[in-house]
Amino acid sequence: MAETKNILWFSEVGKDDGKYVGGKGANLGELTNAGFPVPGGFIVTAQAYFDFLGKTDLKSKISEILKGLNVEDSKDLQDRAVKVQELIKKADFPEDLAHEIVQNYHKLAKETGTEKKDLYVAVRSSATAEDLADASFAGQQATYLNILGDIPVLHAVLKCWASLFEARAIYYREDKGFDQLEVGIAVPVQKMVNSEKAGVMFTIDPTNNDMDHISIEAAYGLGEVVVLGAVTPDRYLIDKKTKEITDKEIHKQTWMLTREGGDADTDDTTDISKSGVPVPDEKQDAQKLTDDEIAQLVELALKIEEHYGKPQDTEWATEGGKVYMVQSRPITTLGDSGATDASANSEPEAQTSSSPSAGQDISQAEIILRGSAASVGLNGGPVKIIHSPSEIDKILEGDVLVTEMTTPDFVPAMKRASAIVTDAGGRTCHAAIVSRELGIPCVVGTETATTTLQNYPEVTVDGKTGAVYAGLIKVKEQPVQDPGQVASQAAPIVTATKIYVNLGEPELAEKIAAKDVDGVGLLRAEFIIMESIGEHPKKMIKEGRQEEYITKLAQGLETFARAFDPRPVVYRATDFKTNEYRGLKGGEEFEPEEDNPMIGYRGCFRYLKDPEEFSLELEAIKRVRSNFKNLHLMIPFVRRTDEFQRVKEMVENSGLNKATDPDFKLWIMVEVPSAVIEIEKYCQMGIDGVSIGSNDLTQLALGLDRDSSTVAEEFDERYPVVQWMIKRTVETCREYGVTCSICGQAPSVYPEVAQKMVEYGTTSISVNPDMIEQTRKMVASVEEKLILKEMSDVQQKLSELEHKISEQTNS
Repeated sequence: MAETKNILWFSEVGKDDGKYVGGKGANLGELTNAGFPVPGGFIVTAQAYFDFLGKTDLKSKISEILKGLNVEDSKDLQDRAVKVQELIKKADFPEDLAHEIVQNYHKLAKETGTEKKDLYVAVRSSATAEDLADASFAGQQATYLNILGDIPVLHAVLKCWASLFEARAIYYREDKGFDQLEVGIAVPVQKMVNSEKAGVMFTIDPTNNDMDHISIEAAYGLGEVVVLGAVTPDRYLIDKKTKEITDKEIHKQTWMLTREGGDADTDDTTDISKSGVPVPDEKQDAQKLTDDEIAQLVELALKIEEHYGKPQDTEWATEGGKVYMVQSRPITTLGDSGATDASANSEPEAQTSSSPSAGQDISQAEIILRGSAASVGLNGGPVKIIHSPSEIDKILEGDVLVTEMTTPDFVPAMKRASAIVTDAGGRTCHAAIVSRELGIPCVVGTETATTTLQNYPEVTVDGKTGAVYAGLIKVKEQPVQDPGQVASQAAPIVTATKIYVNLGEPELAEKIAAKDVDGVGLLRAEFIIMESIGEHPKKMIKEGRQEEYITKLAQGLETFARAFDPRPVVYRATDFKTNEYRGLKGGEEFEPEEDNPMIGYRGCFRYLKDPEEFSLELEAIKRVRSNFKNLHLMIPFVRRTDEFQRVKEMVENSGLNKATDPDFKLWIMVEVPSAVIEIEKYCQMGIDGVSIGSNDLTQLALGLDRDSSTVAEEFDERYPVVQWMIKRTVETCREYGVTCSICGQAPSVYPEVAQKMVEYGTTSISVNPDMIEQTRKMVASVEEKLILKEMSDVQQKLSELEHKISEQTNS
């Protein structure tokens, strides 16, 4: 059984085995089994790590060291992290496991046709919560390159285990609501590609989430220099349809990492260049990849994206003219580009300036530096230059963080920064990816930011153009127009169909509320619970801390209600699956282990079985509604009418009902085919609104696991059966005067689904933040066509009637 093995080979695992081999290990197996060119290797499983903790009695000791830790106290965090790592590194390595790892290292040499004395391997960390679509743990733990020999391999494995407790990793887990000791770590051991060229390839353009292009970044030598942002790589942008190169950026590279450079600890990013060797003079300014090599990579990108059924962030390397894939993971910033692009199309402003008059117009501002535009937005503030993670305490709220390059250790400071500028790195380096996740502007690869900006106390960073301006850019106010003058700006687009947004992160509420959006069609509870509460509700109930849970949840909900008031905010009650609930602190005590949590103990049925838990949510909603009447409730994963009737009674008995609160609205999610079949009954039961969850509806209608790459190509919300279900739901809701919307990914990924929704007669569409403007324009166009068609039909009928009258008169 996979869960009891210490060693699993790439050929033995797939992308659904993350709990055994972590995200990196699972994807290496997935690529291998799908026939992609992947260097061979094996994985020391997470079970081996947990057994190591048990045999050495480290778990209780680690727990004691981390007890009461405030991760925002960077110095204390670092001190405790070092203590835990030293504890792990000094522990005895289990002899049986050491023997097993060495045996498989020798087997890898044999299977790859390499002499044992020549088998260089990469020893990488693969956390069991890594490379999730909504939580990118990549880069939080260590990687060791150019490892040669039995004892060095064992030492590297031990150091990977210890790196699970790097300060940055502890901080990130706490920030994402993961229990520190429940996240495991696996360690892939992979034959090293002695790469001549390597880099990163996104199957979209990650700077603006353009789905029609592929972005490739390339450097000489090992690809870690690109991932870490240690050099500024070449960048090539390729049109997916025509496969033509539409843009090239060629950057000089003076050094590279190679096997000849010796062991490389990519965890020690500040000194990684010391392991480098010079790039020959004649190559330093040349284009790294030939057009033929780019074409090979493009073909691989298209096949990998097709295999996974979703955009991917991949790593590649070339050796001896052959291209190898060494990683693939889902892109984690697809839902965030709306935040990142908040000021991309607006008038420039320096948000941190307390005195707008102190700023200047952008047309008069001096550009002092240029680099690669890595995260869209415009913001400014005081310049703070730091050179290592030990200095992150210097970064205060609103500062512009300037450094050579960032690593995961910089994340606490990055979250406080108003913008980020680096000397090195490309659009897929750590600084770029994290900035896009945080929604702040970032310019990378400037080469001289840490020296040039020493002379400027304040700057403004334009993440759309890659420019850095001296001083703060003044907010551009609209001029007061004389009566009778025609306004030069475009009038806002008005649509009969409401455009709502899907949201979950409280820190984005005000920014997204400023957009041209009619409300929140899906407010997810999970972000608030994971980040603000972090503990299982039953644990808090058991400890008598119900009031704390209610207060924290109410505070999170009120953030959205206040930002969007008076526009509606439809809150989807908690829809954690049991495996997700187990990840909360204390969750293992209360959650069953299910074979298929996706269709297990969740949603409406769970509220019936755990009424006390559900009552905490209802009380939080009531408290928010005492001040903000725009917050409403939506019940997810409704399977049966009798089940819903009982939950509806629970809601009404809590005081959320028309008798005591006339403006309160109760919605349901239509995600299960039974809800489509019985939609008339739900409408007759007095629901106020319906939101179609196209993700679950599609997988249940077609009998597909949407998380399985094997059947991913079959998953399509546009399939006629799914569209019939959507159409039936919309038309029935119209018949009963019930509000109808859609909040799955379909309208954000496939504009034609949103178009069909309008044609069916939906009252609203809820999309991701980055799709608000595009969807509004599309809906306006569809509505205009429908009106013109209706007018044409009326005109046709009038013409026919006129012709008929004329014939009767003549006769």
